[in-house]
Amino acid sequence: MNALFGFHMPNYTYPGVPKDRLFDHVVEQAKAAEKAGFDLVTVMDHFYQIRGLGPETDPMMEAYTTLGALAATTSRVKLGTLVTGVTYRNPAILAKQVTTLDVISHGRAILGIGAAWNEDEHKGYGAEFPPIGQRMDRLDEALTIAKLMFTKDRPSFEGKYYKIDRALNVPRPLQPGGPKILIGGTGERRTLRLLAQHGDIGHWFAASLEELKRKKQIFYEHCEAVKRDPSEVQLTLGVGLVLVENEKDGKAILDSLTPERRAMARVTTVPQAAEVIGQYMDAGFTGFTFNNNIYGTVESIARVGELIKVVNKTHAAA
Repeated sequence: MNALFGFHMPNYTYPGVPKDRLFDHVVEQAKAAEKAGFDLVTVMDHFYQIRGLGPETDPMMEAYTTLGALAATTSRVKLGTLVTGVTYRNPAILAKQVTTLDVISHGRAILGIGAAWNEDEHKGYGAEFPPIGQRMDRLDEALTIAKLMFTKDRPSFEGKYYKIDRALNVPRPLQPGGPKILIGGTGERRTLRLLAQHGDIGHWFAASLEELKRKKQIFYEHCEAVKRDPSEVQLTLGVGLVLVENEKDGKAILDSLTPERRAMARVTTVPQAAEVIGQYMDAGFTGFTFNNNIYGTVESIARVGELIKVVNKTHAAA
């Protein structure tokens, strides 16, 4: 199996691009990612820009409107959020939105979801932001509802927080069994258990190999507890690799990042990055996400395309 490569677009601040061309630039990046060999294009489901990427006043596109438009302008890549917060979208309506995206894209939607964390935008939009335990309970119920609406004709469910009563979801998803479910986060007690119960893809952030292996072992233990084959779940990582041709280019990119992102970034050439990716793959991680705050030009996206070719060729030969 080839590695899954995701192109994530958390950034809509494009110097020199006029407001009326902003979405055209988004499309240009998504098409460049598709051409470069990426398998997945994702956007954030936030309403404010998040700390670590820029001031909250930076532009932020609404996720599902953007994805629907990208579905009509791309042809191959999967599309989804990384990730929707469970607190600010009713789960039945969310399942309807993702199903509609699946129809528009001819079967390329994924459902990305997590427990939510950005309290500031909840306050700004008047959305409830309960304690983490309640958010995890809501996530459990939301995942149950989504799976029911993807797979059943008239499902009903009543939980503590959400309820559906013979809910219709027509047209049905095009993908058999419905869109794959991506769950973001590595909380050891609840999030990884929900991934074992409900998820098809887990998205984590790259850390030391030792820490990632420890988290993976905990996930495997949850799989055993719920009688799930862990090989059914693909584990993906957000990586901070900065691919460059020379040291000068690397310094310029690092200087453009916020201090938080700069601390997580690692400047590499394509061969060096392929070695790093290979180490992650040997440890059981087979998906890797690159962000447009680093790869914001067609040329830089194409450079990741070179890495994708090297990794897939090496992995196929192994």
